Amino acid sequence: MSDGLSAETSPKICSVCVLPETFPGIRFNSAGVCNFCLESQSARRQHRKTEYQAKFARLIQANRGGTYDAIMCYSGGKDSTYTLKILKEKYTLSVLAVTFDNGFVPDQTRRNILNVVERLGVDHIMFKPNLRVLSKIFGYCAEHEIFSAKSAERASTICTACMSIIKFTTLRLALEQRVPLIAFGWSPGQAPITSSIMKNNPGMVKMMQKAVFDPLLEVAGPDIRPYFLEERHFSGEYSFPYNVHPLAFLDYNEAAIYASIEELGWLAPADVDANSTNCSLNSFANVVHKKRLRFHPYAFELAGLVREGYMDRSLALSRLQSEEDPRIVRAVKERLNLR
Repeated sequence: MSDGLSAETSPKICSVCVLPETFPGIRFNSAGVCNFCLESQSARRQHRKTEYQAKFARLIQANRGGTYDAIMCYSGGKDSTYTLKILKEKYTLSVLAVTFDNGFVPDQTRRNILNVVERLGVDHIMFKPNLRVLSKIFGYCAEHEIFSAKSAERASTICTACMSIIKFTTLRLALEQRVPLIAFGWSPGQAPITSSIMKNNPGMVKMMQKAVFDPLLEVAGPDIRPYFLEERHFSGEYSFPYNVHPLAFLDYNEAAIYASIEELGWLAPADVDANSTNCSLNSFANVVHKKRLRFHPYAFELAGLVREGYMDRSLALSRLQSEEDPRIVRAVKERLNLR
């Protein structure tokens, strides 16, 4: 039996993008086009890209000169690798690359990370939290929804927990090292261009942290405290950095990205699913999400890439319909001590 949605229960899919009828809040018109496509403002895309490129250039100019110009959340995947290359080569930034080892980083991804940081000549930190703590969190998230329903529209609960720890750990490092920019390798389908350059507001950060910290504290206890901000970080002593995800306002073409990063010695890992290039935990997270909510956690991102013309609909559909390798899923479950 398949771990995903079976052919017999396959939902209706938007005739323009790839969102299914099981996606929260979706509606279709008589032509089968979803409301997300009908409300899209993709026609303004090029104008906004030019606007944000100029905004980013001004931001860089105003914030150079510290120990590091930026911290890059570097997963070793294709998009974060390409973003790191752009920051170093196109914008000539002094970058500290930070990798979060969640215990499920493929060997090839580790090799990719070392090859890339050495060839680009950037400093690099590999941060590996206690796997017992992470396993407790990931295992619990496999069986419970602990975050808002809205967050589940864009990522699995397991990935939301993992990414939350990554984001707040990196923010803590940026504050304490007084680094003005935190960069992410998000694709244009993951986050809108309007959020691609965003100053962290302490009050908003505090609220966002509480929304993830409180449920994780209940699951894993006080061992998670080092991964989040403390009250002293909100005292006014620290200057909060900007978050940037440049792929939203730069050219985005997967074939060109692969060609560019392969020059750095990057090779695609084999032990991942069709929608990941850096994490084997993702396979298990996908399976859990599809069973629980009846839509793929990558549906929103891929629909956005199709809608904006960055990906062919047929390719997006094939990725959403691709089954996760049961051997990878089984290996992840065994490591998490799940049946």
